[in-house]
Amino acid sequence: MKTNSGAKKRFALTGTGKVKRKHAFKSHILTKKTKKQKRNLTHVSMVNSADVKRVKSLICLN
Repeated sequence: MKTNSGAKKRFALTGTGKVKRKHAFKSHILTKKTKKQKRNLTHVSMVNSADVKRVKSLICLN
């Protein structure tokens, strides 16, 4: 089974097995967004527990 190439660019595993992700809406049209919005979108967050199984299957880690 191949790893989904889109998923391997977007997700990473932590040492404890959680799945890290980046926030959307941080790539362009940033002039109308406030500094606070852009700052908060910078931080890495974890994938929701409801989606972890699906994401791990995309990166072949069942």
